[in-house]
Amino acid sequence: MKLKFLGTGTSQGVPVIGCTCEVCTSENPKDKRLRSSVMITTEENKKILIDCGPDFRQQMLTNHEHTVDIALITHEHNDHVIGLDDMRPLIFKSGKDVPLYCYSRVAHEIKNRFPYAFADVRYPGAPAFELHEIENKPFEVLDTEITPVEVIHYKITVFGYKFKKLAYITDAGFISETEKEKLKDLDILILNCIRKFDPHPAHFILPDVIKLFEELKPKKLFLTHISHHLGLHDIEDKELPAGIHLAYDGLEFNF
Repeated sequence: MKLKFLGTGTSQGVPVIGCTCEVCTSENPKDKRLRSSVMITTEENKKILIDCGPDFRQQMLTNHEHTVDIALITHEHNDHVIGLDDMRPLIFKSGKDVPLYCYSRVAHEIKNRFPYAFADVRYPGAPAFELHEIENKPFEVLDTEITPVEVIHYKITVFGYKFKKLAYITDAGFISETEKEKLKDLDILILNCIRKFDPHPAHFILPDVIKLFEELKPKKLFLTHISHHLGLHDIEDKELPAGIHLAYDGLEFNF
């Protein structure tokens, strides 16, 4: 299987509109971060998208991706779902509704934000989705076993997703001891890290991530959902403890 980071930024992206800090004005492509999303390619070359934010169209074009077989949605915040309407060309080409897998709460929000996609009689050109409400237990789709990992993002529950010995978690500020058991003995763990300092009510910051790395002991840990407050990619990546790396848009690897 293969994972590609389509985006590694926070809800504002990097650069932030109107900001003139050294990160936002950097010319290094690794300091340009679209909203967080990844594409998983299965061994049968099926495409599993995790989250579909406002940069989805740009991400698909930039990465020369042409299909989405299913989408896993972590939660209902706009930077993770508002790009769903841009799936229309894929839907028109395939002639099939795109299956979305998410909490029942998230499914309800998607219906509210895109009511025209679920109308009994849809206008020509409307997107079409097939909602699958999932619970916190493993399920299989596209010949791939997927294990949800439930984390807390401020006051709401969010799903991370585990494939084989890789887990992807974004928008987390707390992980229970029960859910941590799913994250042990991993080859690759991907965690959100919004900034270096100043505790955040909804997101991990760098000391939190380092503590989890030392506790869970994955072979590698990649940081995503990164803001301009974390610092310049090339400087900060070198200063991280061995085994921890900053992800960047376009990074891909097999697992």
